[in-house]
Amino acid sequence: MSTNRIALYYAFAPLPDPEAIRLWQRTLCEKWGLRGRILISKDGINGTVGGEVGAVKQYVKTTREHPAFRGMDIKWSDGGAEDFPRLSVRVREEIVSFGAPGELRVDGNGVVGGGTHLAPEQVHQLVDARRGSGREVVFFDGRNAFEAQIGRFKGAVVPDVRTTADFVRELDSGRYDDLKDSPIVTYCTGGIRCEVLSSLMVNRGFREVYQLDGGIIRYGETYRDGGLWEGSLYVFDKRMHLEFSDDAVTLGSCVRCHAPTSTFENCSNSVCRNLTLFCDRCAGDPVTLRCPQGCEPDEAEATIAGAA
Repeated sequence: MSTNRIALYYAFAPLPDPEAIRLWQRTLCEKWGLRGRILISKDGINGTVGGEVGAVKQYVKTTREHPAFRGMDIKWSDGGAEDFPRLSVRVREEIVSFGAPGELRVDGNGVVGGGTHLAPEQVHQLVDARRGSGREVVFFDGRNAFEAQIGRFKGAVVPDVRTTADFVRELDSGRYDDLKDSPIVTYCTGGIRCEVLSSLMVNRGFREVYQLDGGIIRYGETYRDGGLWEGSLYVFDKRMHLEFSDDAVTLGSCVRCHAPTSTFENCSNSVCRNLTLFCDRCAGDPVTLRCPQGCEPDEAEATIAGAA
């Protein structure tokens, strides 16, 4: 059994001095040899850190001693410090970059006016209760669209967004106005993006908004691949994706040969470098590790590669 672990967490709470929290958090992580990414703002903290399991537990225990973070929920996963290139602790205007800091309201209990939190079991109860009613539950993906290429809830609405900041534009476009009377369950990796997204939806007149408490990670811990989730979960570290069981289906396909894959790679075109799905075979050659539209190697590159 691995002696290393990764902790994923967030807490929304008013922080009068984010810079002081930043210095304290960096000191803690350096003390216990942790690496990862921590964002802090006036509205709270959002972090993913990895290291030796005892050290991560000490970090979590100490962080929870702060009055603002006492109720901080922790999601655990396999991995360690080696899954992160460095330790990054920064202060930002938002801990989730929706580009709407003026809309978010936070008090000592968290986000004000967001969706109703539902545990995984409660999501199933809601789905069963509304089935056949004419107002069936809509799952609404709160992640960037590319993440849903390898895993999503069955039948989910996946907005066409490249970054989290695109959600405001999407919601304001009217594209989802027909859902305003539907029961909507928002979901994301660990729950934090839905804290903000659900409040943005409520502000725009969506009448029955829920959020999956603990995100996909908590749902996967509960149901593995025997529930409403299908595929792999994209994660923002060197692992790139994880599966909840050996029964996980592969939803993604290679952009070049369409073989099943859950692996994202950067396009080998130095001008592009877009994160794209490639199978192992296509990823093994710089010529085929290219987006099929707009990044094809020129004739000289192809000739050199063919002669190699």
